[in-house]
Formats: sequence, C-alpha cells, structure tokens
Amino acid sequence: MGFRIVIVNSKSKLESRLNYLVVRGECEKKIYIHEINTLIIQNTAVSLTAALLSVLIENRVKVIFCDEKCNPQAELIPYCGAHNSSKRYKWQFSWKEEIKSQIWQVIIRQKISNQAALLERLGFVDEARLLYGYSQDVQSGDTTNREGHAAKVYFNCILPENTSRRDGGFVNSCLNYGYAVLLSAFNREISAAGLLTQLGIWHDNEFNAFNLSCDLMEPFRTVVDDTALSIEACDKNFKHKMANILNYSVVIAGQNTTLDIAIRRYIRSVLKAIYTDDVSQISYPSEIKIENEL
Repeated sequence: MGFRIVIVNSKSKLESRLNYLVVRGECEKKIYIHEINTLIIQNTAVSLTAALLSVLIENRVKVIFCDEKCNPQAELIPYCGAHNSSKRYKWQFSWKEEIKSQIWQVIIRQKISNQAALLERLGFVDEARLLYGYSQDVQSGDTTNREGHAAKVYFNCILPENTSRRDGGFVNSCLNYGYAVLLSAFNREISAAGLLTQLGIWHDNEFNAFNLSCDLMEPFRTVVDDTALSIEACDKNFKHKMANILNYSVVIAGQNTTLDIAIRRYIRSVLKAIYTDDVSQISYPSEIKIENEL
C-alpha cells in the first residue's frame, strides 16, 4: 500500500510506464505507482489511458475524479476487492440486527465524544459538557437520536454565525472536500475487505452507493472538522491540506502509524466485532496529530 497522495490540477496526459505514473504536461514527471495511495484528478482537462487505470486498480490506488469546480465527483472502485468476495457478501447479508445496533451505539458514542473534545479545545466548555452527556446517553441503535441533538449544538459552535451545513462558504467547502477524501479512504478499505459499500449498518439510502462507508467514517469526521478550522480563510491550498489528512500521525492500539493505516485497522476491528458478537473488539485511534503544514 502506497503513502503518497497525488493531486493533478493542470492540463496533462497520464499514462503508465514501467510501474511509474507518468504525467505529461508542460514538463514530464514520473511517480512510482507502488508509492501512490490516492490519485486525485482535479482538472477536467486531464486525460488518462485505460492501461493506467488497470494498473492503478491492481495496485489498489484510490482514484478520485473532480468536477469543473474541483469538487470530488466520482471515484474508481474495483468490482472485487478480495479473492473470496462472494463468500464475504453472503456473510455481510447475514449480519444480525442486534450486533449492528450495538456497533452503531459504539460509533455514535465515539463520534459525539470526539465532537465534545474538539469543542472543549476550541473553548466551548458548556457545549462540550453537554455533548459528553449526550455521548453517555446513546442507546443501542441510537434510538433517541443523540447524534442529531449533538450535531445541532456542535455545528452551531464551529460554523460561522447564521450558517448551516447546507450553506456555502469557505468552511463548508473545506468540510465537503475533506469528507469526500475521508469517504474515499473508507470505500477503498471496505472494498479491499471484499465487502459491499452499499450495504450499511445504519445508513440505508437506496441512492447511496456508500452506506457502509458513511456508517464507519462517522467518528473520523472531527479530523476533517479540526483541519478545516485550522486553515486560514480563502487559503488557495486548502484542498491540498484537506487531502493531506490521510498522512496524519496517529496512535491506534498503542502503535504509531498514519491515519490511512489506522482506518484500515479500525475497519478490521469492526468486522471482528461483528464476527465475534463483541463490540469491545472495536479499536479507534487514541491520538491524532493535526498537521496542516505543506
């Protein structure tokens, strides 16, 4: 698995040559494909060869395509991420509702706790205390919607005054881009595990191809939020900084790694929890170092 996040934002042609990604624009650049984790095509004037796409899929490189406004629009996902995908699909369809409800409870508790911790660092002490209370009140399946109540308090604090998540603005642009990058990382790892991203634990939208990814990424959203709030308004490099979140230093299960690898370990721990009917198996990063310097 590679470690580089490559962003192509100018008119160019991309092709594969001797295990290298070759970018032919004003000048020619070569990047060793085995070092690439994610390729973001940010310019609609970029052209790619089918041979390159095939090599990228073989090497499990996540490819994200952006629209004319440089916002993530689509991504490349292989049909089968594991040699026994059919068996994994059958197992996924057999997941019990009871364990799914318990896992959703753990996920939402962690998400709200992370939101509370961020608000506390930002100086919203009373609101943080309220969210810590919400996190303790989350029931199996979050039947009392503590997530929704927490979100209202949380975004009222971190977004500019009189702004909601449905509005525009610089902070929302950062959040939208960062969430898309984060979602792509979860899509890649879930597909690599031989599972369907469409079949979620709690999310069940027939028009959402990534229900399971949206479920599992919830506790990691605060990484995007924290990064977005650390970027100066109208910073032209904000998309590069948001894409860099996957390289953040992380501690998970007592080991130092990157956020990208931590996501893989976290997903595996959730799957182990489902397999063993034991939510105590879920392992979430205990420390994440936010770094927005490029």
